[in-house]
Amino acid sequence: MQLSDNNIASRNLSALVDFSSNINSNLNLDFALNNLLLTCFGKLQTTKGIIALFDNNTLKPKLNKGFDGTQVNKLEELSKENFEAELNLFAKKNKIGITEKIISSDQLLGFILLGEKLSKTEYNAEDKQFLSTIVKIGSTTIKNIQNFEKLNDINKQLDSKINQLNSLFDLGKEFSSILEIDRVSKLLIYSISAQMLVSKYAIIIFNENHFDILESKFDKQNLTDLLNNCDCKTILSPKIISKESNDFIELYELGVKVIVPMVIKGKTKGSILLGKRITNSSYSQSDLEYLSSVANLAIISIENSRLFKQAVEKQIIEKDLEIARSIQKNLLPRKLPTSEKYEISAINRTAKMVGGDFYDVVQLTKTKTLIAIADVSGKGIQASLLMANLQAFLKSIYKQNYKLEEASNFLNDLVSENTTNGSFITFFWGVYDSESNEFSYVNMGHNPPLLVNEKGITKLKKGGMILGVMKTIIPYAGETVKLQKDDLILLFTDGITEAMNKDNDEYSDERLEKLVTENYKSDSKIILENILDDVTKHTAGSVQSDDITCLVLKIK
Repeated sequence: MQLSDNNIASRNLSALVDFSSNINSNLNLDFALNNLLLTCFGKLQTTKGIIALFDNNTLKPKLNKGFDGTQVNKLEELSKENFEAELNLFAKKNKIGITEKIISSDQLLGFILLGEKLSKTEYNAEDKQFLSTIVKIGSTTIKNIQNFEKLNDINKQLDSKINQLNSLFDLGKEFSSILEIDRVSKLLIYSISAQMLVSKYAIIIFNENHFDILESKFDKQNLTDLLNNCDCKTILSPKIISKESNDFIELYELGVKVIVPMVIKGKTKGSILLGKRITNSSYSQSDLEYLSSVANLAIISIENSRLFKQAVEKQIIEKDLEIARSIQKNLLPRKLPTSEKYEISAINRTAKMVGGDFYDVVQLTKTKTLIAIADVSGKGIQASLLMANLQAFLKSIYKQNYKLEEASNFLNDLVSENTTNGSFITFFWGVYDSESNEFSYVNMGHNPPLLVNEKGITKLKKGGMILGVMKTIIPYAGETVKLQKDDLILLFTDGITEAMNKDNDEYSDERLEKLVTENYKSDSKIILENILDDVTKHTAGSVQSDDITCLVLKIK
């Protein structure tokens, strides 16, 4: 008899040693709980069990084997005031054979509940002693894993903070080197939209008696009306707008979820309005702190940009402007190719002496013609030099006979390595094959050109990210479309669609599309003249604010 008891004790000790070794071999809570429950099943001869742990004072089932899931979920409904009594009632109702507390360092972590034994006998003292021992071993592991997970979460938060600080450091350098408000606002939007994953946003700058909307993906007219009726200048810290809040409810209905003030010396100089995140996740306190820091960096740069602009406007740097104008003029093709199968007309009209728009037409072979259009960020000498680099890159790449998609990847990498201070380019290029009558293209964030024919309008959107923002991560995609007689492809920059009249109304994509639909069968030169005449008519009485570039490819 003594030998038998010794054998039982030896087996129990061996089981406990094996269990301790297994459960501590992996810092995974599911692994530990499964190990604990299955060890109980094997030793105590039962096939039903529940492990429930506390989460913010709420008991949550973490592992369930053999019990009805609906009943098990009712553990979360147990009241804190009469907890153990209600747990006993739950055990009786669900035929729980034995319950053991999971305790570590006098802290109640949860419970393990086992069903009846397969033999239908009661759990004896030896069973209870084994369960108590194994739970004590497991509770230490569970607590260690919980502490590890908390530490891991803290480390993730810390990593996020470090990434945000690094981002702020880089943005601070970028903002400090930019002296153009448009570029500041675009860099601000790109940094926020990438970090926060938002698709709707607006940047508003407050002046003495009015405000300017620098960027907006909200309905501009509605936003203007709402801003006239609410005083965002009184907000000094980031504010989350909810359906339940009484303040700024009209902005909430427009889609605004967060208002981030841009503050200098305790005075709000502007606001960033953000819509919901693409992931539908809420804005955390850490997000708001990051947004506030970025906003304050940006408004300093915007104020510096204003001062710089005022200083530059008082000086006429004729020599530099003449150099830039000469560079830009030489970048544009002097003569456009002609063919019996197609015709091309193009125009570039700068807002000032020099501009940031660019187009090119290159006869690659007897049957293949490359056309391209670009809108370089910024103006003046820097934009002209960047355009010169772009043209040089184009010539070096298309002579290599790469496929258009592969060439796009190389082009983006080259431009990314040679642009600084937040410079970027929206770019579109394509190759027309007059023999197969096919047009292959790649769009790099440019206004989608319009393919117009008797079927209506098709927008050529296939491509990828804006040229020069960063090296290629996701390869560019291309598309080939079949063309027929009288088909028209219209390439243009946003200087046309965003051209404003004296009432600040944009010319709009809709007006351009209507015009070319009605005239697409005309000659390319006539179509181009009609567009320019219509834009000029729309903007009568106002100053041209942006460069206008347009290219028409017409199939005969």
